[in-house]
Amino acid sequence: MNYAQTIGTADNPMKLKTPPLSSEYTIHVAEKDGQEILVCTVKKTILHYDLRCIKDLHEMLKKRGDWMELASKDEKVETKPDTVEHWGRSLDNPVGGWYGLKKGFRGRFGMYIPPLMEALGLAEVTHEKRGNKMRAV
Repeated sequence: MNYAQTIGTADNPMKLKTPPLSSEYTIHVAEKDGQEILVCTVKKTILHYDLRCIKDLHEMLKKRGDWMELASKDEKVETKPDTVEHWGRSLDNPVGGWYGLKKGFRGRFGMYIPPLMEALGLAEVTHEKRGNKMRAV
């Protein structure tokens, strides 16, 4: 899949809402250091994620076959095991650590990647005020 065409570019990013549908943000594909990355812009905050996270998270969720809690956390906050946020920084994931690429802003994987996966038709995401989950489609 050509993610740049589907997700968008800096000039035409995809507009999304966080799982509780309380905040808007944009996401697009860009190149940094010869690698395609996701650039997530939340107001004035810019986060970078490894583009591989889409395929890797989808594969993990398909194998799991059930709902998984998102449990979004900032980089410096400990994560709850068996959550999307924990998996996104775990030594056990396919990249052996963080999908977040920008030091100090590597967290919040469980907040910004699941809505993208839902928009791409790869996952279902719940939209409650708290305790949201996702599963592969």
